[in-house]
Amino acid sequence: MSLLFSLLKQAVFNPRRTAVVDDKRSYTYAEIVGGAFYLAEDIAHATSANHIGLLLPTCGAFPIAMLGCWLARRTPVPLNYLLSPEELAYVIEDSDIDTLYTVQAMIDFLGGEDKLPRGVKIRRMDKLKFSGLPEPRWPPYYSRDDLAVLIYTSATTGRPKGVMLTHGNLQSNVRAAIEHSKLTSADVFLSVLPQFHCLGLTIMTLVPLSIGSKVVYSARFQPRKVIELMREHKPDAFVGVPSMFGALMTVKDAAREDFNTIRLFVSGGEPLPNSLAEAFEDRFGMHILEGYGLTETSPVTNWCTPTQNKPYSVGTSVPGVTVMVVDENFQPLPANEDGEIVIAGPNVMKGYYKLPEMTNEVMAHIIPRGSSKPLRAFKTGDIGHIDDDGFLFITGRKKEMIIVAGENVFPREIEEVLNRHPAVHASAVIGKQDGVRGETPIAFVELEKDVEPVTSDALRKFCRDSIAGYKVPREVHFLDELPRSPTGKILRKALTLEAEAAPA
Repeated sequence: MSLLFSLLKQAVFNPRRTAVVDDKRSYTYAEIVGGAFYLAEDIAHATSANHIGLLLPTCGAFPIAMLGCWLARRTPVPLNYLLSPEELAYVIEDSDIDTLYTVQAMIDFLGGEDKLPRGVKIRRMDKLKFSGLPEPRWPPYYSRDDLAVLIYTSATTGRPKGVMLTHGNLQSNVRAAIEHSKLTSADVFLSVLPQFHCLGLTIMTLVPLSIGSKVVYSARFQPRKVIELMREHKPDAFVGVPSMFGALMTVKDAAREDFNTIRLFVSGGEPLPNSLAEAFEDRFGMHILEGYGLTETSPVTNWCTPTQNKPYSVGTSVPGVTVMVVDENFQPLPANEDGEIVIAGPNVMKGYYKLPEMTNEVMAHIIPRGSSKPLRAFKTGDIGHIDDDGFLFITGRKKEMIIVAGENVFPREIEEVLNRHPAVHASAVIGKQDGVRGETPIAFVELEKDVEPVTSDALRKFCRDSIAGYKVPREVHFLDELPRSPTGKILRKALTLEAEAAPA
């Protein structure tokens, strides 16, 4: 059964069951699917373009819009509302959108309709008037290779790239996540992740709605509100990025019992600092399970579960996905040896939109150990190793690797040491050109509030007690806040520019 029919059947078998609760209202499964049929009719009359822009907060309107696009045989393009007007204009133009669906609250959030590019037609879902029954339409058939969604990756380096994910990509990842984590319709999900992000779209929208679960959404991440929603709805599953878990610890009256019902408490999007994971468990008794994936892999490839987890690991691969670690010649490495992580399986993207050469650059055909059949694999650019039990450990980014006098240094190792210091809230390490050693590590540190001041020399000494001398940052710079992307990732490019401008 296709993903579209899996979603539609919930309205047939569970029409009155609550599907979504958001900041404004709740929706039953019948209302989600019924709204999608109405929207499909509006799309058919509004535009003949194949791609439809969705500019929506995290809410129940998003699955209505996504299903409406599919019913109208169009491809939704979730738009990142946190982009600058120039970046948003680029994505709209590059994705060949002439019409976008939004709500008044989003227009207000952006600062008015004039913040959107001229020439694009705006359809406000909260102002559409429907009467009578929607035009009868048989749900279209989609093959596994048909384009399901176009998601633009974060523009941390260069222009955003449109990742083409097919119906087969999404369907396989939804099924793999459900099987891997043993999710059922009885599970309640709580999400504050943006639905323009693949993690929020696949895991916190398509997964719960395809199995008939209830999902609770909040458009803005507010730590206290999240705790209140946990107390009210008693969720079984919560997925967030590391910065969210750190912010939850700032809620003074948050207690262990607030997390009692949660079975899956998962961190993704970027590496979870060990110090944060340990502090969270000490206070709330909750073990944060790490996962791994990328937009190009729909996104989940690995995931720790309550019954299968190891400290500091991102888990074993989900069903149907092959995760390999390879050397510079793309030959698979044995267990426990670091190399580049590559991913093969039905979840791997079709390619980058209108960028065939860039697509070819990130794809390779690799023969797994013990096999003679080559697999089409995505080169992640991440470095790590797989242990004897099949657990994946992330060491760092290939592009972020610092070479100090011929020695490979990965920023995460240094960051983990810095983050253990009681005065450090978060840190980021980059490489800076050095005439003698080639490169040298430079650290940027965000301090905890209301703590005793610490000097750069004290932090360097703290590092020297735990790591080799050549890994100790030559410089330590203090920032009020580390620069981050809309999804919480540290913007290392911004730090590189700052390091180049800083006096030696």
